[in-house]
Amino acid sequence: MKRKPVTPQGQPFGERLAELRRRVGLSQRALAAELGISQRMVAYYESQSDYPPAHLLAPLTEVLGLSADELLGIKPLKTPRGPTNQRLWHRFQQIEKLPLAERRQLLGVVDAFLDRNRLLQKAS
Repeated sequence: MKRKPVTPQGQPFGERLAELRRRVGLSQRALAAELGISQRMVAYYESQSDYPPAHLLAPLTEVLGLSADELLGIKPLKTPRGPTNQRLWHRFQQIEKLPLAERRQLLGVVDAFLDRNRLLQKAS
């Protein structure tokens, strides 16, 4: 029986990828969209792939916010110092890529919700 190669951290690559994807709050479909591949390919990499696809190594590190060494399990994951809600943070990163006019409109909507929440808190 052939054993799957494991990362230096003792975990098969596919399992590690699935864990890292969930850690940043992405579904398989969302990760696939970010990488420009199908959701089925992400599922394959998470369940069947022993090694990361070389052509996706750089995009994976960017989307997951990791170094290649962390992705491959060569170095341990850093303790996150950033936001606790990675899904929300990821959306803000996507918003940064929008054209300036669309970012301003979206920020106006967000500001309206925040102002409303502040008023409700003061009233109670």
